[in-house]
Amino acid sequence: MDEVTDADFAAEVLGSERPVLVEFTADWCGPCRQLAPVLSSIAAEEGERLRIVQLDVDRNPGTALAYNVLSMPTLMVFRGGEPVKSMVGARPKRRLLEELADVL
Repeated sequence: MDEVTDADFAAEVLGSERPVLVEFTADWCGPCRQLAPVLSSIAAEEGERLRIVQLDVDRNPGTALAYNVLSMPTLMVFRGGEPVKSMVGARPKRRLLEELADVL
């Protein structure tokens, strides 16, 4: 998975041709570490239709603040430069795919 920053968020996420799932994460977040292999697996399977990136909120507070991210992990899907779905917390792969079905 790629990592994005405050500096390149607009170009990498908002300007993307395909939907982008952003995981707002932090090094200290245990559920984020649990979610990492799930997101990597989905990225490998759905990479043609959905890009998945991470944004570390401690190193990039501006973007997290702009989107009112208060809990980690927060998963936010952007399409056409706009957030279209937001989910908070880790979840199993099957459940996450079900929740993402309407954006894939």
